[in-house]
Amino acid sequence: MITIQHHILRSLTLGLAGIISIGILCAQSESLPAKVSHAEPLYLDLVRDLGARKGEKEINAGIDFRNHKNYHQFVSLVEYEFAPVNRLGFEAEADFAFFRKTNDNTEIPGNKLEGIRLSTQYSFFVSPKYQTTLAIGYTQIFELTDFHHYGKDKLLTGTVYNPFFVAAKRWGKSFHTLIYTGPLVEHDFEKKSLDLSWQINTSVMYTIPQTHHFIGIEFNKEIHHGKFEMTVRPQVKIKINHKTALGIVAGLPVHNNAESFSSFFRLIYEP
Repeated sequence: MITIQHHILRSLTLGLAGIISIGILCAQSESLPAKVSHAEPLYLDLVRDLGARKGEKEINAGIDFRNHKNYHQFVSLVEYEFAPVNRLGFEAEADFAFFRKTNDNTEIPGNKLEGIRLSTQYSFFVSPKYQTTLAIGYTQIFELTDFHHYGKDKLLTGTVYNPFFVAAKRWGKSFHTLIYTGPLVEHDFEKKSLDLSWQINTSVMYTIPQTHHFIGIEFNKEIHHGKFEMTVRPQVKIKINHKTALGIVAGLPVHNNAESFSSFFRLIYEP
């Protein structure tokens, strides 16, 4: 009798514990805000996932190879993204630029910490019904002088003010579109001048069914002093495991005689 009662009590205890655990998991899942999964561009990386949830974070490292008319440029970057609260993301990024001559008679820019970027982004509309997310954000870019001018000139040469708007739409299970647009206001400290340009970046992505890989194309467009420039960037994202992914991007400039083919690689890690 004691043995039977013991088994009954043990079964009831385990059953009750299971029900409580399921209830906790359901409550946790119900407490999570709605989020639409979008395939986001690799070159013009967003501050954080659209519809970010509290606690999300990501570390990126990238390298960009650019071929100019008279020199090669190598840009490396490292960035950290995190979401302290639901829907709100922050990002800090440092970009390093290195240059190599292809023509001995040409003067080239000096190697430098090209810029420090501080960004924030807020998703103010998230609709699983319409598979759409809208967000606004702001990026402040601090531009620095060449390495060999450290201690001789002012460290900061200028800054860029960049408010932006993002709209993303998922079409069915696999197709994704996104637009990222806003003004770039460059403030040159030495000249005490402001220079305005507009960026209009669009992308179309296709996620491969039953995987986290995607292929797509990104159109990075800029209007500066009435002149239109665009770079077309076909790309692929390969999910290595549930925490790590690799992005590969090619750059094909259009209406830009000063720059030729470029390539970009991004390593993405989500702790």
